[in-house]
Amino acid sequence: MLAFLIASLTLGLSDRAVAQSKYPDRPIRLAIPFPPGGGYDAVGRPWAEKMKSLLGTVVVENQGGGGSSLGAGAVARARADGYTILLGGSSTHITEAILKNRPLYDPLKELEPIRNVVVSAFALAIHPALPARTLSEFIDYAKANPGKLSYGHAGVGSLNHLTGELLKSLTATPDLVHVPYRGSGPATADALSGQVAMVTPAVTAPLLEFHRTGKLRILAVTSPARLIAAPDIPTAVEAGVPGMISQQSIGLFAPAGTPEPIIAQIAQVTRVALAEPGYRRMLIESGFEPDLDSTPEKFRRLLEDEIARWTPLVKAIGVKLD
Repeated sequence: MLAFLIASLTLGLSDRAVAQSKYPDRPIRLAIPFPPGGGYDAVGRPWAEKMKSLLGTVVVENQGGGGSSLGAGAVARARADGYTILLGGSSTHITEAILKNRPLYDPLKELEPIRNVVVSAFALAIHPALPARTLSEFIDYAKANPGKLSYGHAGVGSLNHLTGELLKSLTATPDLVHVPYRGSGPATADALSGQVAMVTPAVTAPLLEFHRTGKLRILAVTSPARLIAAPDIPTAVEAGVPGMISQQSIGLFAPAGTPEPIIAQIAQVTRVALAEPGYRRMLIESGFEPDLDSTPEKFRRLLEDEIARWTPLVKAIGVKLD
């Protein structure tokens, strides 16, 4: 009987190993928890295209709603077999970890990090009609006109919103009025038309083009160092606001319990893709900074650090999404 049990167990392990060794043998679904056309699409769709030659067919599905919660929650509840993965990151994790009393999922327990793909900074951009050429000048102007200036962002609790609130906190400009929109696109459109004085979107290629053509004026970016794609634009720290650093990580996740060899395989082929100069250049020109050294463990620590970093500000401003 003992020999039979050992043989059965060995056979079961062997069958699972064979199944994993054939991965993938059908299309993989990549869930993007935002509507089409945003920054996540700009990362996810080229990644899926790149995987055709490195991994297999990847079908992209946009599943927006709930500020990324619905799409990310669906992946957290999906079968842990490697055929449903998520393009998530700072947005999917900070929202559920610290902005909700009743989260739809536990981001650190129910989603397994595969690896980070890119880091994206935010821009502090104003309508060019405003009499400010630098971030310091804009802050002085806001203080001289309390309650008269507003900034647009992608929605209450979004990292765009928290970025604006961090700026207000660090510069003592509490009367800068925040105006929530249903995404960065509409907020940027109103900044272009002058309906709001400032906007705090993620840096993208179209946004940089607005800056270069004078339709918007990016006063600073919120990364620790100047962006490769825009070396002429100072960081907010350089512009005189110490501590004004805000970035979002965008990377890959699987449902908790996904076999480690599958996690490792997806992480490795993504690393191979990022090592290709043409693919890396495309991401940089789109406004992203490729994360070349990420691992599942590093990605988890990065997200834990971001959650800890934003918690005091969220408590201070008292924002909750439910």
